[in-house]
This record gives sequence, C-alpha cells and structure tokens, in this order.
Amino acid sequence: MNFLQYFIWGSWLISLGAYLGGTLRFTGLQIGSFFATMGIASLFMPAVMGIIADRWIPAQKLLGICHIVGAAFLVAAAPQHEYGPLYGLILCSVMFYMPTIALSNSVAYNALEMKGYDTVKTFPPIRVWGTVGFICAMIAVDLLGFDSSAGQLYVAAAAALVLGVYSFTLPPCAVDRTPRRQSWVDSLGLRAFALFKERKMAIFFIFSMMLGMSLQITNAYANDYLTNFFGNDPLYKGTFGVEHANILISLSQASETLCILLIPFFLRRFGIKNVMLISMLAWVLRFGLLGAGNPGGGVWMLILSMIVYGVAFDFFNISGSLYVEKETDPSIRSSAQGVFMIMTNGFGAFVGSYAAGAVVDSFGWPDSWFVFAGYSLLVAVVFLLVFRYKHTPETAAAK
Repeated sequence: MNFLQYFIWGSWLISLGAYLGGTLRFTGLQIGSFFATMGIASLFMPAVMGIIADRWIPAQKLLGICHIVGAAFLVAAAPQHEYGPLYGLILCSVMFYMPTIALSNSVAYNALEMKGYDTVKTFPPIRVWGTVGFICAMIAVDLLGFDSSAGQLYVAAAAALVLGVYSFTLPPCAVDRTPRRQSWVDSLGLRAFALFKERKMAIFFIFSMMLGMSLQITNAYANDYLTNFFGNDPLYKGTFGVEHANILISLSQASETLCILLIPFFLRRFGIKNVMLISMLAWVLRFGLLGAGNPGGGVWMLILSMIVYGVAFDFFNISGSLYVEKETDPSIRSSAQGVFMIMTNGFGAFVGSYAAGAVVDSFGWPDSWFVFAGYSLLVAVVFLLVFRYKHTPETAAAK
C-alpha cells in the first residue's frame, strides 16, 4: 500500500514541471500555480476527509474512493493542452490525493494494531517503502520517456486505480457514528490556532510558513531546469543530467531516507533550534548548488545539491514536529500538528509556488536559483536572531 501510495505522487510531482515548461510552454508563474494546488488542498481537504473517515465511511473504503476519483481526474487531465482545463483537472486530482496521505497512515496503523504489532517500531520500516515507491516511479517515468509528456499522468492514474481497488480489500477501520456535541471549530482542529497568541509559537509557525515556501520550488522547476534550460544548450545536450533528469533528482529522495537516521544524533547534540537552522542553511546550499552547477563538468555540484536536500527537508519537518509535540498541551497536540502542516504545506507551499513562478519569469535561469538561495539565507539569519529556544541535552536525549 505505501509503495503505491507514493508511486502515484512520484510519477508526476518531479517531472510535471518539465512537461509544462518544455512541451506546453507554460510560463514560470503558470507552472508555479500547478504546484500551489497542493497548498490549496492541504488547507482543508485532509481535515474534511478525516472527519468523514472517523464518522461515516471507513478509512480504507474512503482511501479507495479518493484514489479512484483522483485517477479519473488524471486521465481526464492527460489530453489537455490549454492552461485552464489542465489546471482545473490537476487541482481536482490533488484535492483527492492529498487526504490519502493521512488516510493511508490511519489504515496502516489500524492493520498493525489488529495484528498486535507495536506501531512505533513497525510502521517506520513500512513507511520507507513509500519513499522506495516514489523513487521507482521517478525512474520508471524517466526510462519510459514520459518525463516530458502526458504519459506520466497516465502512469499515476494506473497506479491510483490499482491502489483504489486494492484498498477495499484492506482490514476494516472502525467508524464512530455516536452523535457528538462539537463545534465545527473543534471538528476541524481550528482551536489550535489560538497558539498564535503565544509569542514563541507564533514566531515558530510564521517561520514554518516562510520555510514552507521553499518546499515546492525544486519539485516544480528542477526537472524543467535540467531538461529544458540545459537541454537547449549544445554544450550539455545529450548529457546524463539532461537526458535522465528524473533519475538524477531521485538522489534527493534517497538522501531524504538516509538523513532521517541522522536526526536523533543531531537533536541530542545540537538541539531543536540548531537542527532547524541547519535545515535552513541546507536550503541555501540546495538552491545555490543548483544555480552554480551544470550537467557537464559541474555535475558534482548538482549531485551535492541532491544529497543536501535530505538535510534541508527532513531536519526542519521532523524537528519542527517534535517542537510542536513538546511545546503544546496534550489536549490540542494533534490539532497543533495540523496547524504546523497547514503553515508549511498549505500556506507556505501556496505562497511559495506563486512567488517562485514570478521570480523565474523575472530573473530566468540560473539567476533564479541564487534569488531562492538569498531568500533562504535571509530566513536563516532572521530565525537565528528572533527564535528563542534553550537546548537541554537530557531532554533531547529523552526524545
């Protein structure tokens, strides 16, 4: 299940930018808008589908329905070449895909608990198969020659259909139809937004959004940059980085998997604030190396940029989640985690995708990468000066 869950996403997330920018000739702002759809969907769809799964439709069945509906939208999107219809259909497919990330976790936890397994120990190795699926999808799309065509959407749709049907065979999840006296504010977990009244939490959530603005930039533009910008240069045409950009970028996902293992050591040694700061500086290197490198003699810088991505992505997401876990009251802890995700993958990704598109249209390549690097450096410096957190080694070790 986890393999297919992320295989779907990996089929198009990294290569869609090359298709939109190279084949369909969309502008940077238009490309950014497609990746902003994930920010839009993350704002409310996971919460809505979570309520439906808790109260009316078992999670495994809702997971199947979402994937089948999403597959239908992907199939409908594939033949479209005009911006409006293609954008609308991709937005609809993403609306049904984003909630399945949380739903698939719930279904997995339920299946493990039914068999008497310890989810804390058993789930992480299972989740790794999701990353494996993502990488396999990227490589498959690349080798099939679909990274610059609508074929990637058909691959994603096929995988979604298979997982959708398979979901109905998974162990049943319980639903609670007992009438509840709960306001819609509590149902959607919005009570946790009261944390903005606390200075330290408000600062943290604002920086979460600012860093979240970086998340979709390389997803949207890295493949387009390698395939189309360098592909049009006779010096680099035919190089591995141009012909197999998806495979090169897949090193980022491999790095992400390995960097997860380093986080406990770094948290014990440096503390949450410094680990988050390391993440921000890693984003500076990620963007700067992409701008300085090339698929020829500078390919080592591109490879280093892919390796650094694991630090940039994982160190903030996981340490940030731990900070929320440690600093919030247990009664709103789950909702607070939801706010963290909304600020990073919702507002941050939405604003960042559109802002990045405007930067690309204004500065072009490779200068845009240096603008992104400068932004990340500015965020890191302000974070260092403004964010206050005292590291206690004993507490970190206990975590």
